[in-house]
Amino acid sequence: MGRIELEKLNNTRDLCDICLPDGQIRPGRLIRSGMLGIGSKADICWLGDNVSTVIDFRSPAERHEVPDPALRGVKNYHFPIIDDLAAGVSRDEASDEEAVDMMMSDPDAAVSYMCGMYEGFVVPEIARRGYEAFVRKLFESPDETVLWHCTAGKDRAGFATAIALEMLGADRETIIADYLETNDYIQQDIDFMIRYYFGDTRPADDRAETALRYMFGARQEYLEAAIGKAEELYGSFRGLIRDGLNIQDEEIEAWKSAILI
Repeated sequence: MGRIELEKLNNTRDLCDICLPDGQIRPGRLIRSGMLGIGSKADICWLGDNVSTVIDFRSPAERHEVPDPALRGVKNYHFPIIDDLAAGVSRDEASDEEAVDMMMSDPDAAVSYMCGMYEGFVVPEIARRGYEAFVRKLFESPDETVLWHCTAGKDRAGFATAIALEMLGADRETIIADYLETNDYIQQDIDFMIRYYFGDTRPADDRAETALRYMFGARQEYLEAAIGKAEELYGSFRGLIRDGLNIQDEEIEAWKSAILI
């Protein structure tokens, strides 16, 4: 199944098509996405008909700016990963303007900044508690459809997906491939942002456009920065899950048995 073809929610994907050592994920169980509030009427109807639980990783400011739609019978949980606006990660207007001001002419600085942001998915307590709550909701609902999202569905939701796939036994190549697949689906959103900032004419210095594409796209270095920080602090990515998120191996194995076919 993979990508779910919706009208405006471009980066919405069912993880059931990912091949894992012990099987595949049951269809209609684990879905990643970007913010839901921009969905069309048809998109919102699909969500209401197909999703049981929504997990929103955005900051309070982002939720205020673009609220999730109210879906009858669907549980909605807020597990923030960052407690403030963050250029390139939270897609509120203030942070997007900050991103342009900071990185406009320096692609390398944009990459370095984003790597630091991804390390922030591992170190602060708010991030670890948010991801722990996410994992526990997955464990509580193996027979239901759980959808998680941030704003673009790239960064905070991307790392959440990496955690889920790590627990399911995916190798590093598979985890990175799923993360990078986001670029296939958000390209038109990035193109829109380029036009928004530069108009119909490109800047004379193409480093500005490159910096923005680095900032708002998915790059392997970003995810590797988060995983590398987990390895530094906890010995391994699984160590972060076990010791940083307080998730026990027995809990993971029970969930795997319920979620895989």
